[in-house]
Amino acid sequence: MGVELRLVASAPSPARRGGLGWGGALALLLCAFIPLAHADKIRDLAQVGGVRSNQLIGYGLVVGLDGSGDQTTQAPFTTQSLENMLVQFGITVPANVRPQLKNAAAVTITAQLPPFAKPGQTIDVTVASIGNAKSIRGGELLMTPLRGADGNVYAMAQGSVVVGGISAQGKSGSSVQVNISASGRVPNGATVERSVASSFANSNGDLMLNLNTPDFTTATRIAEAVNRTYGAGTANAMDGGSVAVRGPADASQRVAWLGAIQALDVNPGDAPARVVVNSRTGTVVIGSEVRVTPAAVAHGAIQVTISEQSSVSQPEAFSKGQTVVVPNSNVQVSEDGGHMFKFGPGTNLDTIVRAVNQVGASPSDLISILQALKQAGALHAELVVI
Repeated sequence: MGVELRLVASAPSPARRGGLGWGGALALLLCAFIPLAHADKIRDLAQVGGVRSNQLIGYGLVVGLDGSGDQTTQAPFTTQSLENMLVQFGITVPANVRPQLKNAAAVTITAQLPPFAKPGQTIDVTVASIGNAKSIRGGELLMTPLRGADGNVYAMAQGSVVVGGISAQGKSGSSVQVNISASGRVPNGATVERSVASSFANSNGDLMLNLNTPDFTTATRIAEAVNRTYGAGTANAMDGGSVAVRGPADASQRVAWLGAIQALDVNPGDAPARVVVNSRTGTVVIGSEVRVTPAAVAHGAIQVTISEQSSVSQPEAFSKGQTVVVPNSNVQVSEDGGHMFKFGPGTNLDTIVRAVNQVGASPSDLISILQALKQAGALHAELVVI
């Protein structure tokens, strides 16, 4: 059975001529379908104070390598670590014997202990060689304690290493390498043995929401969103980077209440006008709020070419002279390009990118142009060089 939907427009009745009428009703209908401004969850804008991860580190051995382990003559600590491990199993290596191992590698193990992690849970670990091992692909990480900054053991790591890279070398010295084969990961390779005390569970006062990117406008809007939902005075913006929120004293109620607060929608403040330049890779990132006042830019490249040619000076016959080689240098200087372009008032990001692409500026040239605009006072943005 089909369904037919019809819209019938009729003139408003005399009794309703003083109301909205058809035009007003249509305007309200269109407003209902206008998309709202972009909003983010509070959980994406701020983190709860006292809720953080902790770094763990350990030192261990990876065994079972196919001849790609450490060269013990250059990495003696690998042999020493293996001897210490064998002593724990009742095996004593004679003092005058230095094992030449090729299937073992000394490694460091790092991991992130997430907040609220409890004993028995598993976490991923990263394994990286600290010796001269060519590859730890296919190796087995022996049981290694992972310690925190306070020196206590918080997890035990062990398992098969998964390596995403591969390397091969021939007898002639030629080699092929894809990605990095001297480091890898052990998924769920560590078991948590001790939990870290969190100030969240013992907090009886206000909870602090720390903004990921400090901004006074965003902090104010977060406090307004919480107060609008839970009443005035519930949240106070302490500064541009933190918002104090009043919560219940009971821990279970505080968890549910904080989860509801993190689900609130907030329109963050506009991103700052910023240009980020990576001088090592030549990467340039220009924010959408960057503006340029009227300025003229000339772009050109100076090329210096030096060519060396040698000519032979041959003496005349019977002159008793010597034949000598005379160097002949040719130096040329040329300036290519010489393009000039002009930025109008209030130039936005699209105009900047289009103008730079038209003159064919390389990333290094773009960095020089932006620095010159900043020095001239025409670039209204923060120039960050990393």
